[in-house]
Amino acid sequence: MSFNHFDAAGNAIMVDVSAKQPTMRTAVAAAVLTLKPETVRSIVEGRVAKGDVLGVARIAGIAGAKRTPELIPLSHPLAIHHVAIEFQVDPDQGRIEVHATVRAFERTGVEMEAMTAATVAALTVYDMCKGSDKGIVISDIALLFKEGGKSGVYRRDPEQAHPS
Repeated sequence: MSFNHFDAAGNAIMVDVSAKQPTMRTAVAAAVLTLKPETVRSIVEGRVAKGDVLGVARIAGIAGAKRTPELIPLSHPLAIHHVAIEFQVDPDQGRIEVHATVRAFERTGVEMEAMTAATVAALTVYDMCKGSDKGIVISDIALLFKEGGKSGVYRRDPEQAHPS
């Protein structure tokens, strides 16, 4: 397996995508939070002292997607056209799934932007709830879907240990 983020001398480089044709790129990523069921109920019922947890996490996830090139050193700055953050909430299981969808008409994919968005949204839920639930776990950060570009469509195998 070869990695294209290194030159012949082994130096880290930003991949040159200037010769590639722009295409519509879409990526969906997820992160899972495991919390006390009571914490999830407090989020759903709007009883968390810091405010609207999922609303703030949604905005944070969008901002995270837009700031990906500042956080991931070799990622390209992209003109992102769409970011959506959705939550699947299960109070009985103490579980929140974050799904981030990113879309852009670009020369390179938006997988890193989607994964950053899902992670930042999950971290924001953690931050807003850590005062009442010290045992929150963020897990299963993964790319679920991507399309666009020459590598075509990728869809995560549902049999893999990860959310649907």
